[in-house]
Parts: sequence; structure tokens; C-alpha cells
Amino acid sequence: MAETFDCAVPDSRVAGLAAAARAVRAGRLVVLPTDTVYGIGCDAFSTSGVAALLAAKRRGPDMPVPVLVGSWTTIDGLVGRVPQEARDLIEAFWPGPLSVVLPHAASLSWDLGRTKGTVMLRMPLHPVALELLRDVGPMAVSSANVSGQPPAADAANAREQLGDLVDVYLDGGPSGEPVASTIVDLTADVPRLLRTGDVSAEQVAEVIGREVAPA
Repeated sequence: MAETFDCAVPDSRVAGLAAAARAVRAGRLVVLPTDTVYGIGCDAFSTSGVAALLAAKRRGPDMPVPVLVGSWTTIDGLVGRVPQEARDLIEAFWPGPLSVVLPHAASLSWDLGRTKGTVMLRMPLHPVALELLRDVGPMAVSSANVSGQPPAADAANAREQLGDLVDVYLDGGPSGEPVASTIVDLTADVPRLLRTGDVSAEQVAEVIGREVAPA
């Protein structure tokens, strides 16, 4: 039976984060608030967890699951090489609504879907999400909804859609307007904008010092 924890209440927040950490380490699913929309997540290195996440969303592996991290330095262990443009964007916009796509480290054993050797990384600007990520490490996280339905803007809506497929729901209150993160692909010679969100193409170009190709 899924449990919901009100993170506005200090004791409930502590208990919820502990329960979520146990679930993640066991390869199970949790729902957590982020600075964009609510996310459904698991240990990024749990093959069974990612499979359960995709099944809960009723989605196939053709849309790989992004990875959330709790610190800037975490990415150094996840990608083969971090280009200076990526570091500049991370310094400017993390934590926040900017995702970067980079080649993942060849040594990593994970299965996030059909990634073609890449990984999408983001550090969310939400205290509950950051506390959990700093405890358990990188998490595979997608929007907390069934594919084709609107992303959940609160824990109750996430639970309506996902029910007992998720072990723990961390209720951090309404997420506000469901604005997606901007996605910048840095896997080729020319940076490419895959999606425009809260961070504009002009802001990205200003930080890296050159134009960004449209999707």
C-alpha cells in the first residue's frame, strides 16, 4: 500500500524522506516534487526500477528517462567528458529548469531506455528533491503521469494516476505552473536546443557565447 507524506510537516518530511530513500535503494518507485512538475523516480542504476517506471507510465524505452542529480559534481562520474560549455550552463542555471544531454560514461551499467549512448541530466531547484538526491544519488525521474495525461502538479493528482504502483509519495504542495525544463543537446559540435522551457535560447547562447541550433 502506497504511503503519502506531507513534507510541510517537519516530522512527516523526515519520515517521508527516510521511507523514500529505502524504496529507492530497494529498486522501487517514489513520487517527488520538483521545481517544474512532480516526478516519478527510482535508482538510476536499477534496471528493474526503470522498467517499473516505464510500465507505470505505460511508456516504452523509445523515450529514455532523464536523470536528476543532487550536486554539480555528480555529473563527473556519469559522463565521459564534461565540456566547458556544459560546465558554464550548469554554473549559470543549476539547480533549475535546464537539462543537458551529454555522452554517458562507457563504464556505467544502467538501462534508461534507447539513449544511443547519451544521458539527459538536471539538478532540480526543490529542497525535498535535493535532500533525497543527496541521500540516494542519481535518480531516473520522469513526469509523474500516465503517458498521454497531463503531468501531475501535486501529489494527489500523481496518486490518482499511478496509485499503488508507487511505494512513496512525497507531498511538497502544488508545483505551480507546469513549465518544462529547457533541454540543450551538447553531444555534437554544435549545441542544439531540443526543447524550450523556462530558460530561453537567448539565455543559453549568452552563457556559451554562440548560437544554439533549433531542434
